[in-house]
Order: sequence, then structure tokens, then C-alpha cells
Amino acid sequence: MRIHFQIEYITRWGENLYLCLNMADGTQQCMEMNNNGSGTWFTDFDLDDDEASAGDITYSYMVQTDGAITRREEGSLHSIPYTRAKRLVLSDRWKDWQGSEMEQRTVAIPYVRHNNRPRWKGAGTAIPVFSLRSERDFGIGQFTDLKLMVDWAASTGQSVIQTLPVNDTTMTGTWRDSYPYSANSSFALNPIYIDLELIGTPNDRIFLKRAHQERKELNSLQAIDYERVFRLKSEYLDRLYAELGDQCMKSKDYKAFFNANRSWLEPYALYCYLRDKYGTADFNMWKEARYSPGLLKKYCIPGNDRYREICKHYFIQYHLDKQLSDVKKYANRKGILLKGDIPIGVNRHSSDVWIHPELFHTDCQAGAPPDAFATDGQKWGMPTYNWQNMARDGYSWFVARFRKMADYFDAYRIDHLLGFFRIWEIPLQYHSGLMGRFNPALTYTPQEMWDKGFPFNPALHAIPPSGTPETNVLFLEDTHRPGTYHPRINAFDTDVFKQLPANEQAAFRQLHDDFYYNRNNTFWFESAMSKLPSLIDATDMLVCGEDLGMIPSCVPDVMDRLRILSLEVQRMPKNMGVSVSDPATYPYMSVCTTSTHDMSVLRTWIEQEMEPNHVITAKMATTAACTSVISAHLASPSILAIFPLQDWLSMSTQLRAKDPSSERINVPADPDNYWRYRMHLTIEKLLKARKFNDEIHQMLYLSGR
Repeated sequence: MRIHFQIEYITRWGENLYLCLNMADGTQQCMEMNNNGSGTWFTDFDLDDDEASAGDITYSYMVQTDGAITRREEGSLHSIPYTRAKRLVLSDRWKDWQGSEMEQRTVAIPYVRHNNRPRWKGAGTAIPVFSLRSERDFGIGQFTDLKLMVDWAASTGQSVIQTLPVNDTTMTGTWRDSYPYSANSSFALNPIYIDLELIGTPNDRIFLKRAHQERKELNSLQAIDYERVFRLKSEYLDRLYAELGDQCMKSKDYKAFFNANRSWLEPYALYCYLRDKYGTADFNMWKEARYSPGLLKKYCIPGNDRYREICKHYFIQYHLDKQLSDVKKYANRKGILLKGDIPIGVNRHSSDVWIHPELFHTDCQAGAPPDAFATDGQKWGMPTYNWQNMARDGYSWFVARFRKMADYFDAYRIDHLLGFFRIWEIPLQYHSGLMGRFNPALTYTPQEMWDKGFPFNPALHAIPPSGTPETNVLFLEDTHRPGTYHPRINAFDTDVFKQLPANEQAAFRQLHDDFYYNRNNTFWFESAMSKLPSLIDATDMLVCGEDLGMIPSCVPDVMDRLRILSLEVQRMPKNMGVSVSDPATYPYMSVCTTSTHDMSVLRTWIEQEMEPNHVITAKMATTAACTSVISAHLASPSILAIFPLQDWLSMSTQLRAKDPSSERINVPADPDNYWRYRMHLTIEKLLKARKFNDEIHQMLYLSGR
């Protein structure tokens, strides 16, 4: 394995940086590093497989001036993560001792082709699995379609394919299950993405003829018909299991999969069986509303009909695991990373909540505070986490969740990273997202509010006057710490605020702004640092954070310490007073993009939503304008530039969709959004678009990606 070490360090004249490796046999090797002239030092080292698997090789950096050591790193040593990659890029930051041990993680970038540049940068495509379209599909993308996307990415010189969550979301069998961020399991994969033909072919020719016709109809639709696809694939799977299940479960591969995943697989399969038996995923309606290990002994016993029905879910998960694992191997062989997405929460009626109710606050739902995209805030429906209970066993549920995703992905995006600092939590009795509060938070006591000049009275300020909206309050009582209060966010437009005398309005504004922008910063920093290090260290995956929205000032420091890549979106600048950010100003440790699945595509933004700015002057989303925006991102310092497929295609008159509004995936303000976007052309046709693909390849080459 060849390791490429690189570190950012600004030296003085005459100083040189050295890498010191502490080998497993007790010897030490020190190597002078090269400098690119812009503060990046780098060197390569070849490690044989035996040394790499030992897992106890550490290293540090030091400065020499005229042959004498003038400075060393302090604190604990860096360590080399064990991986079977042939090439590994380790991006470090200099460690300093500041009174306590610094949490500073090495960023490992495995499985990518190295282009001999001292500072690696890559590009990629973001596309949900359900949005893929190939000639073999059943009306929805499937895991094996990712191989075709890998072929396309490799042909254009890209390094990354990014997906949305792929966990099982089957709750109702309706279109509402299309929401990928509302999983019924944090471990199981979604059966709707399975490639049926890789498992086998049912013997019933009449069924096959009908299935073939319906498959053809579904695959010709512009958007996904989730319910028809679900019914067809479910019937097909039932027939395959009836004919092939027994033989499959006798195989060594199946037995190895079952034993390796048994801890989550058995209770998940029992959950699925009971969900189907009672016709609802709401386990509060079941006789077995409270999970216990004894239920496994009762139901998961060979020799009865219900056990065979439970085993069907083992069979399905085995094949899903086999198919997605094979995709990862295929991608890695072609030099492509797969980047997954780990949602911040799970469905409140999920197997996770059924099995581990002590880990969740089910009397609340998670969401997001108001922003330009959702002025009433967002309500996601999922329960919030009981972090205190999770901490008691070292966040083992979360650690296991991350490790399972490492079976399929080389990198991952932490959905709503800010939720690990504090989550926007809305008690279930409220209808508006404005009635949320941050948990955890340093709430105000009534006495503290009086001391700060606001004469707080719960009857006047925390309860809406009769006949007025629930949002007509200034403070919200904390349900976890009764008797303490949160300022209601953006309460300045309420009647109760407008009726206050001027001095009380000023006092409330001060309380409000201090609470949201200053008071909790250190507390939220400690909150994140108590959770994230153990979760991130659980795997060698490259970590990217979705740090958008109302960002506390402590977030960049935590991300820097833990080497989490930030997300930079041009239409959501992180600098005050700027409507459109300049990609040239992005940090190296970041992922930049033109849009996300929660936004309109690039073409719609330019023509209908973009505010006047000095970065993009185009008013029409011509191919030239879109190419210019993409090129600016490719030229940015960001380590990764990943674009939605829709935005890549916007550069071609022949390949772009006629109606860009049809390409939007999600509208965050709409809780009933139907996630049904599909590519308007097949991946096979995209692979044949030689001129377009060559142009992307040239753009990436010229930008150094």
C-alpha cells in the first residue's frame, strides 16, 4: 500500500518539514517532505501488507532548521488507519498542546486514483438510487444501476458517486415510503432497490409475462410510481423466496451474513413480520408493543409458518447486502469512492425505536428552525435522541450504525450535522415548527430573566391569549427541565411582543439574541465533542458534514478539530450580508456544490430565485452560464466538488431536461413531498454521449481534479 501524507504548515525561511514514522518493529524512519509553495507539505511511503495489518504504526511531524530540530508536534501521535486500499491519502493538521489533548482526526481518502499532484482534489456526482434509470429497471433505480454510474464517472475522470440514504423505509406500502430520511431501520437496506434478476427467475410463466409488461410500463414513466413498483417487486420477491429461499439459506455465504448481522437482523425481521401481520408499522397498536429478547425465542424458532415468513426478510437482506457490497468492490476497482448519507433520525415507528425506546424522546419530533426555504420551520416527524442514555454504553447503537454503513461506502455525509450540537425539537402537541426549541440548551430561569430586565410572567409570556395562534408567545417552557424557558425564535412579529413597552421589547431582544448566538456556544461545543469523536473514529470512512442553516459559531472549530469536511453551497453563503458565495473563497477541507436535493436545480435557481450579485451575472440559464458556474466550483480550493446529475446535464443542450422544474427532488417546506424524481434519459444513453463526457473529462483535467 502506498500512503500519500500531506499537511498544511506555513514555514519560515530555512525551515523544512519532516515525517517521522514509528514502525511496528520499534524502528523509526524520518523523511524530508516536499513543499508545493503554498503551505502544503507532502511525501509518499510504501507499506507492505503485513506492516499495514499490524495496525500499530504511528507518526508525527517535526520542523528542522539547518539540520537541527526546532519544533515537534505535541499531544498524541497520529495513527495509520487499517485499510486494504492500494493507495491512501492522509490529510493531517499540525497538533499543538493547548492545556488538554486536541481531538484532531486524520482524513483518510482511500481507493482513489492519485494523479501525482501534491494536494489531491476530486469531483463527483450526486444522484439518489431511486432516481437512476437504466434499461433493466422496474420503474425505479436499483443498486446494480450504480455500476453503470461508476462506468460513467470513471469515463469522465470523476472520483465520487454520492447517494441519498438507502435504508429500508417500508412502513405503509404507499408513496409515503418514498421519503428516504424516514427509515424503519438504521441497518437494513431498502428492498425496493433490489435487482430481482440477479436472484433468479420464478417458474410461473404467466406471472413473468405480466411482470415483464408492467415492468416495461413502469420504466417508461417520467416519474416513479412508487406504489405500483412496490407491489410488483414485492410479489416478485415472494415468488423468488418460495422457490429459492430454502436452497439459499443452506449456503455458506448466507450463513456467514446471518451470523455477522444477527444482532440487528433478527429483531428487524420480527418487526417486519409483525408490521405486516397487524397491517401497521405503529407498534403501539400491536399486542407485542414492547420489545423484549424473549420475543425472538417465541417467534424465531424453525419449524412453523410464521418463522418461514420471518426468514423471508433475512433472505431479502442477504441479497441486498450482496448486491450493494459488490457495487462497492466494482467502484473501488475503477477508482471511484461511494459516498453514502447517514440520516440524523429514524421514523418514530421504526424497528430502532421499538427495540431501543430508551434511546429516544418520543414525545417530541425533530425539525429545523425557520430559514429562507421554510419560514415556519420544519417538522420531520422523527423522535429526538436521548443522548444521556446513549452515552451510558459509549453510543454503541450509533457506532454500530456507522460501522454497518462502512460495509457499503468509502465516505459519508452526516445529515444535519448541527443536530449533534443541538437539535431543533418540537413537542408533539404543537403544529408549527416555530414552537421548537434547541435541545440541549442553557435555558433561562424566571429569576434570570428578571435580573436581565425582563419582567417574565408565564401566564402573559408563555401561554398564548385565548383565541390567538399557538405561536403568539415569547417563551416556551422546557419539557425536559420544567420551570425553565427558551425564547420563542423570531417572536418579534407576534402580537404579544408588539404590545410590550419599548424597554421590555429591548430586554426581550437582548435575551433572544444572546440565547441563539452567544449563550450556548461553549455548551454546544462540549455537547458535540462528547459524541462525535467516538462515532467518527468507529470507521475509516471520509466524513463530510451537512453544516447548513443556523450555524453556531462553535461548529467550524469542532469540524476543524475532527477533520470533518464542510458543505459549501453557493446559494447558502456562510458570510453575513452575502447572497451568493464565491467558490474561490471555499476552504480546502470542504465539499462544494451548486445545489442539494432540498433545493431547486441550478437552472431554476439562476432564472427564478437568484438574487442580484457580483459572482454570477447571468440572468438566463444557458449552457454557457451553467458551464461557467460548474467551472468556478471545479476551480475552487475544495477537496471535493460534487454536483447533482441534473446540474452536470445543464451544460448540454442535447442532454438537459426540457423542464427543469421536473428535476427537483424535495421541497423541505412540504411535509407531503413525493420523492419520485427519475433521470429523463437512461444511463446507457449517458454513457454514449461521447462529446459531453469528453468535455467533462477535459474540465476536470484542467481544474486539477
